[in-house]
Amino acid sequence: MATPCNVVVLISGGGSNLQALMDSIGTGDVPARITAVLSNRADAYGLRRAEQAGIETVVLDHKAYEGREAFDAALIQAIDARGADLVVLAGFMRILSAGFVRHYEGRLLNIHPSLLPKHKGLHTHQRVLEAGEAEHGCSVHFVTEELDGGPLVVQAVIPVRPDDTPESLAQRVHVQEHLIYPLAVRWFAEGRLRLGVAGAELDGEPLPASGRSIRH
Repeated sequence: MATPCNVVVLISGGGSNLQALMDSIGTGDVPARITAVLSNRADAYGLRRAEQAGIETVVLDHKAYEGREAFDAALIQAIDARGADLVVLAGFMRILSAGFVRHYEGRLLNIHPSLLPKHKGLHTHQRVLEAGEAEHGCSVHFVTEELDGGPLVVQAVIPVRPDDTPESLAQRVHVQEHLIYPLAVRWFAEGRLRLGVAGAELDGEPLPASGRSIRH
């Protein structure tokens, strides 16, 4: 049996995507194991989720470090000490330094609540409604030095309903996040997903610029 892919998950909050990953791996369908969950906030509920699952937790308070580079250096040390093959950002509310991103090039995934490249940054659900758009969704991408700008892996697309609010959109997008993030991790763990010279590749073939699209 192949050695499972060692995954370290970075969180800052509730950890619902972490829970989805734990549940997916727990079925035995994903050849991966979460070796540790790291947070920059000691009160992140996701830490409790990890502890209840018997997964090691580490807290690194960013306020205890002099600047982003010092914090990221400590983060790299903690991640590498746990043998990470893949680093998964699951609601980690820190902008990562260029050095951190380069260190994990091709091994660093993020999920963003919009159909990238649209609506990078925050308040995506409100911005979609204000723009009068017909579709919304979420995107898994490899992380590069450009904020929310790395090569796309997979997107889930949902229709915007006439009666949608930012809250109702957020709820429906969360459901999709919990489906496509474990899928992307599974592809990586199976050796099917990689970051190539020209972008993300699945089964040796370049993915479209928008990634694999799943519509609902």
